[in-house]
Amino acid sequence: MQKDMEALAANGGHHCFGKGGRSVSVVVLLVEDDRDLAEAIKMGIEDEGWRVEHAADGSTGLARAASGEHDLVILDVRLPGLNGFDVCRELRRTSNIPVLFLTARGSETDKVVGLELGGDDYLTKPFGMRELRARVRALLRRAHAQPGEEKRIRVHDLLILPERQSVYRDRERLPLTASEYQILLTLAQRPGMIFTREMLMEALWQTDHNTGSPLTVNVHVRNLRAKLGDDPENPRYIASIRGVGYKLRGEER
Repeated sequence: MQKDMEALAANGGHHCFGKGGRSVSVVVLLVEDDRDLAEAIKMGIEDEGWRVEHAADGSTGLARAASGEHDLVILDVRLPGLNGFDVCRELRRTSNIPVLFLTARGSETDKVVGLELGGDDYLTKPFGMRELRARVRALLRRAHAQPGEEKRIRVHDLLILPERQSVYRDRERLPLTASEYQILLTLAQRPGMIFTREMLMEALWQTDHNTGSPLTVNVHVRNLRAKLGDDPENPRYIASIRGVGYKLRGEER
C-alpha cells in the first residue's frame, strides 16, 4: 500500500501503471449476472492488482458506473432488467469511461450494436483470463495515457490538443471516446496517408499482436464520422479506401 501511495503521489495523484504495466490504483466495475463467471473474472482481474466491484444487474451497474468512481466497466450484454446496451446508451450521455462488452459466441449483431452505442471493445464468451486482462490493460493504457509533448494539430476546422487528449471544432469540444480520439489522432498525424485497418488496430492496442479486430476499427470510424458530421459517401474528413482502410483528407488547395 505504501508503494502504491508513493507511485500515485509521483504521478500527481492520478491513476498510473507500475512495473510490467500493472496499475497501482485501478478500480474496475464488473456488471455480470452469472455469479460463477463474475467470481472467476473478479479473481482473474484482482491477480493484476486491480480492485473489482461487482454489480449483478443493469440498473445497479448503471448507478455505480455513473458515480465516477471507476476506471473501466466490463459489461455483459444479457442482463436482467436493463440490458448491457441500455446501460451503455445511458452511460454515454454523461461519461466516456472505457466499456468492454462481454458477448455471446457468434453474436455478430451484439458486437456491432455494442460498439455503435459507444463500447470500446468486446470479448466473446468463452474467453481466457489472459485475453481479458490484455484487453483491460489496453483500454486502461489508452484512457490514462500520459499526455505527450506533441504540438497541437489543426486539420480543416478541427483542433486536436494531444496534451489534453481532446478535439475541438468551433471552440466546442467533441465528445469522443478514448478509442475514437486515438483513431482521429493517428490519422491526423499523417493527413493523406492511407492507414490499413491493421495499422489502426496497432494504434488502438499499442501492440503488434492481434488483440482487437477489424470490426472494432470499422465501427469506431463509423461513430467518429457521425460525431464529426461526416458523410461517408462524400467525406470531408475521413475517406474510406476500399479493401484497404482509411485516410484523413488533407486541406483542399
